[in-house]
Amino acid sequence: MSKLRISSLALGLSLALAGTASAQDVTIGVVGPLTGQYASFGKQLKDGAELAVADLNAKGGVLGKKIKLEIGDDACDPKQARAVAEKMVGAKVPFVAGHFCSSSSIPASDAYLEGNVLQITPASTNPQFTERKMWNTFRVCGRDDQQGGVAGAYLAKNYKDKNIAILHDKSTYGKGLADETKKALNKTGAKEKMYEAYTQGDKDFNALVSKMKAANIDVVYIGGYHTEAGLILRQMRAQGMKAQLISGDALVTNEFWSITGAEGAGVLMTFGPDPRKKPTAKAVVEKFKAKNIDPEGYTLYSYAAVQIWAQAVTKAKTTDPKKVAETVRAGKWDTVLGPLSYDKKGDITAIDYVFYIWKKDGTYSEL
Repeated sequence: MSKLRISSLALGLSLALAGTASAQDVTIGVVGPLTGQYASFGKQLKDGAELAVADLNAKGGVLGKKIKLEIGDDACDPKQARAVAEKMVGAKVPFVAGHFCSSSSIPASDAYLEGNVLQITPASTNPQFTERKMWNTFRVCGRDDQQGGVAGAYLAKNYKDKNIAILHDKSTYGKGLADETKKALNKTGAKEKMYEAYTQGDKDFNALVSKMKAANIDVVYIGGYHTEAGLILRQMRAQGMKAQLISGDALVTNEFWSITGAEGAGVLMTFGPDPRKKPTAKAVVEKFKAKNIDPEGYTLYSYAAVQIWAQAVTKAKTTDPKKVAETVRAGKWDTVLGPLSYDKKGDITAIDYVFYIWKKDGTYSEL
């Protein structure tokens, strides 16, 4: 046999073995806004999923197979989210941890449904994500009707006789949260003085601020993301407005303080009890800190999403998405967030939103 023939056979055998090894891996996805103005949240999701996969692989992976992580960037854009989801479907991933923005998670979920992919979002809070009777949609966070209920009750209790402005950015998340807060406020008999919309990506809010100043607004509730909220706050202060700013979980990023600086001190926001302080997260938090990563915001939620999938796969003894989804819905799962279980819709059965305050040192803590 010629040397060329031997060499060809050896190369073929090497490629075959490489293909066999690759076939033993299970590829899953994580998708979020890795570019654009909300990239800090995409990094949270990516960091959480990466460490969860590393920890699982250190213990042997799932069903004797190593896990590989495919990372997707949707830039919080609905069209890009759908395109990334279709890419994940084409790659035949059985599970995706994502997306971040509700306006991305919802259209992506349709592609995942068509492509037989289980989706667990760490962060999308719009109720419609789980209200459509789809087998493949779950979340590890709460919902805006829960978060808005807490915010609305707080406004009614503390600002019932004051002038309240409710603003939103027209997004699925922002408008949904603002509307739920307004609904909860109005249910108590209190009413906002202003209800206004602004556009994501805008940087000049002086006209809006002037309108609020003329209306003698005492408290501003924002349904929207940290970028615009931070700019609105700065422009309020520049015009001498001392109104209290309150918002939701999209301010749970150090990027907010990067925009506001010291003017951010005293801003309030709703979020779940700080996962970094949970005993169940202690070991994982220490691993993040050893990597110089602050597991803020939704980082540990992303870790938990991967944990739930892996535990359900182990229990179901298969990665088949529908069987794993049935297992997730029926079980109780030990996660960095504590024990989690699900209702028929794919929502967690217990959630408790609390208020946080931004402090003068640029950190935030529970009230």
